[in-house]
Amino acid sequence: MTSVSVLYVDDDPGLARLVQRALQRRGYQVEHVASAHEALARLARGGVDVVALDHVLASGTGLDLLAALQSFPERPPVVYVTAVTDINVALAAIKAGASDYVPKTVGEEFFELLSNAISQAVEKARLQSERDRAEKEVREARDRAEVLLHEVNHRVANSLALVAAFVSLQAQAVPDPSVRSALAEINNRIYAIAGVHRHLYSSRDVRVVEISDYLAILLHDLEATFRQAGHASKVRITAERVEVATDNAVSIGIVVTELITNAFKYAYPNNEAGEIRVRLEKSGSDKAILSVEDDGIGWTGEGAIRGTGAGRGIINDLARSLGSHITYDAARRGCRASLEFKIDQQVLAID
Repeated sequence: MTSVSVLYVDDDPGLARLVQRALQRRGYQVEHVASAHEALARLARGGVDVVALDHVLASGTGLDLLAALQSFPERPPVVYVTAVTDINVALAAIKAGASDYVPKTVGEEFFELLSNAISQAVEKARLQSERDRAEKEVREARDRAEVLLHEVNHRVANSLALVAAFVSLQAQAVPDPSVRSALAEINNRIYAIAGVHRHLYSSRDVRVVEISDYLAILLHDLEATFRQAGHASKVRITAERVEVATDNAVSIGIVVTELITNAFKYAYPNNEAGEIRVRLEKSGSDKAILSVEDDGIGWTGEGAIRGTGAGRGIINDLARSLGSHITYDAARRGCRASLEFKIDQQVLAID
């Protein structure tokens, strides 16, 4: 076992020799310096495990040395030695960074107390160093995992974009308009999922998605897609900032995609221009309400379904996965579909 190196700082050479002998008998390696200046020079060379520091020095006090040690990046622990009976001196030393203090006397009891204090200070410093090293390793491991997870999301987004490109190519080769329309809707769903992963790639926390930012990008892309297909309607979003768990963001994105698709296809006949509005607002402390509305021909959720009905099934299934359901406002003009979902408490607790 490596011997502990002690630097004893005291301007009393006689007592210093006694301390050296007493500590060496207990297995310590002891060096003695008489001033704060000498102590700083010795500490700068390294190799000191613990400092035993006397309060009264020829020039100033040990408190001055403690203050100077604040600039040391990895200073050793300090055991403060004082013959002053004023408890405020000991408290000042502890406040200034000393690990412990020992009342200074002449006799074997003092040497024993000093030895024990040194041993405890070294052990405390060792435990603190191990804890700091473990915390650093955890932080580094977490940072590596986050980098890898961001890269995974980037690759997933790129892969989904490639899948969407294949679907688009297939749609161009199909002569049946209904099949091309179905493939276009599949593409929109793929882009909704890819959008979450693109968002996570640059997110500060991959556990959550700031849904208003994500929806703004998603709706911009959807509007551009439908306008290229000849639709004249415009999409407007009003959204509060709400963070949701990543899995829920995927479900919400696809639900919005389906509702927006229905609005573009059916709300305004003959491709007439109209407005499609998306609202996201908090409801209480742990819920949010998402609504998609238009001023078109109207739909209350009842009656004959236009199209294959696949979109409605997707909407209902994903709403259930969010612990909710879609409601329609039958009292207003046009169509207004709403979804109230709970914000996971784990999300709310994130720092």
